[in-house]
Amino acid sequence: MLKKTSTFIIKFLQIPIMSKLPNVTTSIFTVMSKMAAEYNAINLSQGFPNFPVDEKLTDIVARLAKENVHQYTPVTGYPPLMNQITKLLFNSYKRSVNPDIELLVTAGATQGIFTSILALIKENDEVIMLDPSFDSYESPILLCKAKPIRIALNDDYTPNWEIIEKACSIKTRMIIINNPHNPTGKILSDSDFIQLEKLLSKYPDLLVLSDEVYEYITYEEKHISAHTKSFLLDRCIMVSSFGKSFHITGWKIGYTVAPEHLMIEIKKVHQFLVFSVNSISQIALSEYLNIVDTNLLGKFYQEKRDYFQKLLQNSRFELKPCEGTYFQVASYANISNEDDVTFCKNLIINHGVAAIPISTFYSDHKDQKLIRFCFAKDDSTLESAAKKLCEI
Repeated sequence: MLKKTSTFIIKFLQIPIMSKLPNVTTSIFTVMSKMAAEYNAINLSQGFPNFPVDEKLTDIVARLAKENVHQYTPVTGYPPLMNQITKLLFNSYKRSVNPDIELLVTAGATQGIFTSILALIKENDEVIMLDPSFDSYESPILLCKAKPIRIALNDDYTPNWEIIEKACSIKTRMIIINNPHNPTGKILSDSDFIQLEKLLSKYPDLLVLSDEVYEYITYEEKHISAHTKSFLLDRCIMVSSFGKSFHITGWKIGYTVAPEHLMIEIKKVHQFLVFSVNSISQIALSEYLNIVDTNLLGKFYQEKRDYFQKLLQNSRFELKPCEGTYFQVASYANISNEDDVTFCKNLIINHGVAAIPISTFYSDHKDQKLIRFCFAKDDSTLESAAKKLCEI
């Protein structure tokens, strides 16, 4: 007797998913870095250094790799590192911090920002962002079902406090400041902090998230840290980055400082997001902070800024002031009428240099014919890039 066989084709239906971030696409940094690789262009777009890390630090890591340092550290951070951070904060800003209740080691500054917003912002809250703003701010706000209120800085990249105040209401829970500022390299002034203090006096429930990842990369003048302002200490979350300071961006390690009543909530989210941060990097940095002088970082990068500016002085680009960070904003208005995204793509394809269009940092994609170069590169890279840029 023949067996009758039947073929069944099972078709799986795609289950529709409502995206929580429907407007988020591939970041401009990824787009430009990918294009730079495809066209073998010099990558001055993404903000990562291409020169060697301090040998003192890599020697520490090499030694530690063979030691018993590969298991979980405490959730809040490796205690000797946390003690070193408290010393760093006191030496830098004369601020005394209790590491047990006010400090958290994070998997990079981005995680510190994300965790803080997720912990402290609730549905229907409003959060003020100052454009041009870094792209990691908005997404956690949206994931909280809160509302980002994006306010453009003035054309000289100073905050317009009159407009900021008008945007505030009883729904406003947080304002994010970035100082020194990415992408513009601007630092806040004393008058800015006076205006911020007035704003906080008017809105007693308003918190401040101060992104200070470039705090040690400043030039003619040091930035004014939120750590130095007594009126902020009970209402501010400060975010810092070892990755930026010591050009170890791939380590993804930073730290967050906040008053105890806020840090309690931040730690709750942190323990379920990452639990604890990479052990060997924490232990290595706890040793390295004993021997490194953060005061020399500004001088190191200022030499690079000045050299890059000198290399471009005969170009058709107009270089804007750079007070901090390792980014140089430049106008190409004398070169092309193209929008900045198109200009940056053509810059890669036709001239072999990658940059970032500034319009992508604005909610309305405000286009002022400005682009951002990263000068955290070795001299030969800067020279090669400048040669191409001066030929345009």
